[in-house]
Amino acid sequence: MPDLRKKKPIPLVSDLSLVQSRKAGITSALATRTSLKDEELKNHVYKKTLQALIYPISCTTPHNFEVWTATTPTYCYECEGLLWGIARQGMRCSECGVKCHEKCQDLLNADCLQRAAEKSSKHGAEDRTQNIIMAMKDRMKIRERNKPEIFDLIRDIFVISKMAHAQQMKTIKQSVLDGTSKWSAKITINVVCAQGLQAKDKTGSSDPYVTAQVGKTKKRTKTIYGNLNPVWEEKFHFECHNSSDRIKVRVWDEDDDIKSRVKQRLKRESDDFLGQTIIEVRTLSGEMDVWYNLEKRTDKSAVSGAIRLQISVEIKGEEKVAPYHIQYTCLHENEFHYLVDVQGSGMVKIPDAKGDDAWKVYFDEVAQEIVDEFAMRYGIESIYQAMTHFACLSSKYMCPGVPAVMSTLLANINAYYAHTTASTNVSASDRFSASNFGKERFVKLLDQLHNSLRIDLSMYRNNFPASSPDRLQDLKSTVDLLTSITFFRMKVQELQSPPRASQVVKDCVKACLNSTYEYIFNNCQELYSREYQADPAKKGEEQPEEQGPSIKNLDFWSKLITLIVSIIEEDKNSYTPCLNQFPQELNVGKISAEVMWNLFAQDMKYAMEEHDKNRLCKSADYMNLHFKVKWLYNEYVKELPFFKSRVPEYPAWFEPFVIQWLDENEEVSRDFLHGALERDKKDGFQQTSEHALFSCSVVDVFSQLNQSFEIIKKLECPDPQIVGHYMKRFAKTISNVLLSYSDIISNDFTNYCSKEKVPCILINNIQQLRVQLEKMFEAMGGKDLNVEASDILKELQIKLNNVLDDLSRVFATSFQPHIEECVKQMGDILSQVKGTGNVPASACSSVAQDADNVLQPIMDFLDRNLSLFAKICEKTVLKRVLKELWKLVMNTMEKTIVLPPLTDQTGRVKLVCHTDGTQLIFNAAKELGQLSKLKDHMVREEAKSLSPKQCAVVELALDTIKQYFHAGGVGLKKTFLEKSPALQSLHYALSLYTQATDTLIKTFVQSQNAQGSGVDDPVGEVSIHVEIFTHPNTGEHKVTVKVVAANDLKWQTSGIFRPFVEVNIIGPHLSDRKRKFATKSKNNSWAPKYNETFPFTLSSEVGPESYELQLCVKDYCFAREDRSVGMAVMQLKDIVSRGSVACWLPLGKRIHMDETGLTVLRILSQRNNDEVAKEFVKLKSDTRSVEEGR
Repeated sequence: MPDLRKKKPIPLVSDLSLVQSRKAGITSALATRTSLKDEELKNHVYKKTLQALIYPISCTTPHNFEVWTATTPTYCYECEGLLWGIARQGMRCSECGVKCHEKCQDLLNADCLQRAAEKSSKHGAEDRTQNIIMAMKDRMKIRERNKPEIFDLIRDIFVISKMAHAQQMKTIKQSVLDGTSKWSAKITINVVCAQGLQAKDKTGSSDPYVTAQVGKTKKRTKTIYGNLNPVWEEKFHFECHNSSDRIKVRVWDEDDDIKSRVKQRLKRESDDFLGQTIIEVRTLSGEMDVWYNLEKRTDKSAVSGAIRLQISVEIKGEEKVAPYHIQYTCLHENEFHYLVDVQGSGMVKIPDAKGDDAWKVYFDEVAQEIVDEFAMRYGIESIYQAMTHFACLSSKYMCPGVPAVMSTLLANINAYYAHTTASTNVSASDRFSASNFGKERFVKLLDQLHNSLRIDLSMYRNNFPASSPDRLQDLKSTVDLLTSITFFRMKVQELQSPPRASQVVKDCVKACLNSTYEYIFNNCQELYSREYQADPAKKGEEQPEEQGPSIKNLDFWSKLITLIVSIIEEDKNSYTPCLNQFPQELNVGKISAEVMWNLFAQDMKYAMEEHDKNRLCKSADYMNLHFKVKWLYNEYVKELPFFKSRVPEYPAWFEPFVIQWLDENEEVSRDFLHGALERDKKDGFQQTSEHALFSCSVVDVFSQLNQSFEIIKKLECPDPQIVGHYMKRFAKTISNVLLSYSDIISNDFTNYCSKEKVPCILINNIQQLRVQLEKMFEAMGGKDLNVEASDILKELQIKLNNVLDDLSRVFATSFQPHIEECVKQMGDILSQVKGTGNVPASACSSVAQDADNVLQPIMDFLDRNLSLFAKICEKTVLKRVLKELWKLVMNTMEKTIVLPPLTDQTGRVKLVCHTDGTQLIFNAAKELGQLSKLKDHMVREEAKSLSPKQCAVVELALDTIKQYFHAGGVGLKKTFLEKSPALQSLHYALSLYTQATDTLIKTFVQSQNAQGSGVDDPVGEVSIHVEIFTHPNTGEHKVTVKVVAANDLKWQTSGIFRPFVEVNIIGPHLSDRKRKFATKSKNNSWAPKYNETFPFTLSSEVGPESYELQLCVKDYCFAREDRSVGMAVMQLKDIVSRGSVACWLPLGKRIHMDETGLTVLRILSQRNNDEVAKEFVKLKSDTRSVEEGR
């Protein structure tokens, strides 16, 4: 078989261990940590770290505040506001003397000891200074003694020798004791702009300006009038000699009115306060570009917005040193490198922290204290710490537990920038742009991390195996991290339409599934053997050389389906609960089913096309595969949104093979049929049970057909068109099998008619076929069944119905000799009934007795057989048999008793069958045409004419027979019996017996309207002119017939042809009138001219419509009977309205008549003493004579 996929196998799933997968984390190019190699920077950071940890901010001596009364105007050290009041205006530290508002005391964060030492040295208090210095020394010694692990860790992080470390510790301690006496710095502040300021003027705006103060030096920007988002872009330069100083930046609304002048007098502040930000000088280094939220000065302040400052600091002796943020990055990266790569062998240890601020804990207690104290000492924001740690973790993001930490970190970073407070109107994008970490750096980090996450998610089966709960949790966290990146792009970067996390994960899942399918396809045999081979002995067997599909068998596809199911189940049960962040958009199990099915469908369709060309496998194998594919679709694919409203394609792949199976199944069904019939025949067609009236062959045949149908039904084909094809083909099978059954039964049926029960059971079998067929029709869909299949089954039902009728007829006909014998005996008994009086049957008891006597022979027969039929035949079959017997009895009585056939001189019955009644009349006419035979006929048939009493006996007998066939409702319906043509014909014949000859002739004329029609092959034509005249007084009718000519006579004779035209008037009341005229003959003329006129006088009792003219062209013969050439009939009712007519009449070979005319003719033929009757019979029975030479 051609390769479905010419692709190399790729390692996937269990073939790759997690250890062999790509190393956890982004590439070195992504998370470059240059600080690890910058020895100069590391050495400086090492010193700064020691300085921050030996005398940490968190352990500084707190101020000793006391309530204090100012005697002169005094201003708060923190907020520079006036200490209001007459007494006890504020708070004062008894150690260092700093003064402030009571509400501002918690804002002072400078170390009291350092401040006291500096103040004492400036005022010459040497003893006090030495005491303070000794206290600081003791504190540092205690710190070094109690926390040696901190300093050991710092030494290990920066790889410093013990000797160098000891020397450096001394130097650092001295620098702490020196305090700020040897410290100085140059500070440049660029006030760039502000956003979202509070409106203070009545106009709904403000006139903002900024004051910047370092120590005692204060500078002011220009005023921007009427603007809440002002831009200043003004630089100020300061010199600072105290590291404990703070930069105070305040924003004001300029006012120039009486109120502002009064405020200037009292508070040294004439303008409205818009907000402030206080920056510790010790936290500054290098260059910074930062947005600061404007904060309140008192609880009553109405403040909003933020201000952007660009600050540059040059510390004496550290002009070339990197800013503190860079130094912190160096510390954090080196600490992370030591703890993870050196101590942890590449594995990240996740600290055990709980609470709302757990995300700010990056390391264990000792390492965390190092970075926190450094950040606190040098003013590193917690958000910068978080972003730095996030960058470090990005190099190890595939380590266990790391994705969850990164996800939490990024979520809090997002919250910091995106969730702005009510006091600021700065956009998240602008706040992020001013980040000390660097906008482009963090964005690039996230972009590369995003790409790496996509790559790893595209191999989630390898990187996050379902067998590992911890890795599954990491997978969930990885998706959360991806979601956080998307949120960052949307809310912080404010991108318009970043890729949705759900869509990214969905694409990754699809990519993984594509490669998974490719792998299991290319390694199907090996994987199946390894995962599902139960027999250990078989596991060791060599795999077939051909790993892919083959046209010789279908094993590959069954194994592939098993592997596909295992993949879908794993995704459904393991990965779907894990990746549940997007319940409405992402369901891994459903995506797995969809992707796997689409790929499988593509290959399966092509494979089935190849198999269709070769057909090397058994149809049963294809059917089994069809069932497996159907199960796969129904179990996993059917309810997916994409497929829910679509008709699947898979039934079309297997349609040729299902049709092949149905073709083979028909042969199997036929063979089964013959076997079932042979067994049934051998058993003598016994009933299957006491209540079942049919034999076992019917049950066997339909059991086999139902089994076949159940298989088709279980395919549950969802394509209506293909179902229609299946049903059509199966309907043909049903038709062929059942017709074969009925043909076999029909062919052998006559052989069983002599047996007592077998014929009934065989007919029951055919009826049971019809019953079962109806059930099968409903099971196949009933009214909704495919039109072609439905037509086939309906046609089959009709055929079986016809077979049932035929068998019933044959079965009934088998009793014909017995019935004829019984009816003959009835006729003999009837002939002995005397009396000619017209007595009503109901009024004469002798008629009832005679009727019982006449019925005795037929009743004996019916009693003997009908009771047997009622027990053995099914109800439908019984009625059909009764109908046939009824018709047979009625017809036989009509032929034998009422209208017996004519016999020749030997006594042989000329015609027996009722259907040959027309020929009977013709033969009778031949006999009547010969006077000698007519006389014999009259003598023989005279006794067969029924008297009125005999007719009454027959009528009463018919009522009894009718009641017998009705059988109290069990048999035939009364309406059927009453309306049956056979009974009506018999009744009609009996009614005609009592009518006069004139009445019968009138009935014949009025009912036979097509005697001369339908002349397909005329033997000539005759031209006549007819006139009708009615006398106004007497009412007598006269008819004048002028025979003009004959034409185109077709006649052959060896002698002289002497044609003449005989004209007869036919109708009632003509016994005493002239009824026949004839023209003169013409010698050897086949188109003779006559022009002879003949008058007929009609009775006045009836109108002309009861009469007709019959013309016959004859060949005159001397000394023997004239020979008839052709004849024509004209009924006077056709010309009464016109009064006269001239026309050409075509000559036919005989007169046409229906059953009524035939019955009248048969009755009149028995009236041998009636001249009018004999003449009428002779006219109507006449046919064209045989020509000479023919």
